Amino acid sequence: MENKKHLSPEQRSTLISVLKERFDKNKNRHKNLEWAKIQAKLEANPEKLWSLNEMERTGGEPDVAGYDTNTNEYLFYDCSAESPKDRRSVCYDHEALEARKENKPKNSAVAMASEMGIELLTEEQYRELQQLGNFDSKTSSWIKTPADIRKLGGAIFTDFRYGTVFVYHNGAESYYAARGFRGLLRV
Repeated sequence: MENKKHLSPEQRSTLISVLKERFDKNKNRHKNLEWAKIQAKLEANPEKLWSLNEMERTGGEPDVAGYDTNTNEYLFYDCSAESPKDRRSVCYDHEALEARKENKPKNSAVAMASEMGIELLTEEQYRELQQLGNFDSKTSSWIKTPADIRKLGGAIFTDFRYGTVFVYHNGAESYYAARGFRGLLRV
């Protein structure tokens, strides 16, 4: 049986080329980081390449946005200008999806992220991302919702308007054509 979370050598090569080109084009996102070290980590972790390919395939334009010295991991964030196109029109999580009686979206942000092997950004990570550029000026993105808010039926999302990051709440079962989610992958 073929492993569905596997890229062919050609797919790996193509993806690494795309990531390197984006890395070189956006040096402001990862000052003092060296591509050769990142590529070595990627090549040693083929499952992470599969997840990055899913981020790319769904419109996320993943790029290195940091390095965690405590865990020795590079942090890849979705850096598309707007919320990734093929991850929009989703409610927050499976519970919210099941709670909808009609007009259910096809999926939820939490389930899609899990299937892709990535994490939803936290509010702190979303704010860090906004330090690297202006993202979500026309769309919004679900972010990891604290358990106490989710327990009450809500979920939070963010966007960037008027030079400011705004954090809002909505019912977790809501979904909109302009709301998706951004992810994080640790390599």
